[in-house]
Amino acid sequence: MATSEVQTVNSSADKAKLAAAVALLIGGFVAFYLFSAQGALVQWGALIVALIAAVVVFGISESGKRLLAFGRDAWRETQKVVWPARKEAIQMTAYVFAFVFVMALFLWLTDKTLEWLFYDLILGWRN
Repeated sequence: MATSEVQTVNSSADKAKLAAAVALLIGGFVAFYLFSAQGALVQWGALIVALIAAVVVFGISESGKRLLAFGRDAWRETQKVVWPARKEAIQMTAYVFAFVFVMALFLWLTDKTLEWLFYDLILGWRN
C-alpha cells in the first residue's frame, strides 16, 4: 500500500509569500471598487496590476513553483498523446451518433411498449 504524503507550507518566508499574494489579490478587488470615481481605465489598471503582482508573488513561492512544475509536466504529457487522424475522428463521431440514435430508438420503443402494456391491456385506460 502506497502512502500519500501531504505537502504543506513549511517555511515562514513561503507563508509570507502566500499571504502577500492573497493580500494583493484582495487589494486588487478593493482598489477596483475604490477607484470607481477615477474611471474605468484606472479601475481596470489597478485590478490588473494587482492580479499580475499576486501571480508573480505566488509564482516565486514554493507552492507556485510546484504548480508551475506540474503544469510543465502536464504539457509534456499532452505532447506524447497520439491524436487520431481526421478520418478516424469522423468515423468515431459517426459511430457515437449511430449508437445514440439506436439507443434512443430502443428506449422510445421500450417506453411505448410498456405504456401500451400497462395502460391499455392491464389497466384498460384508453388515450
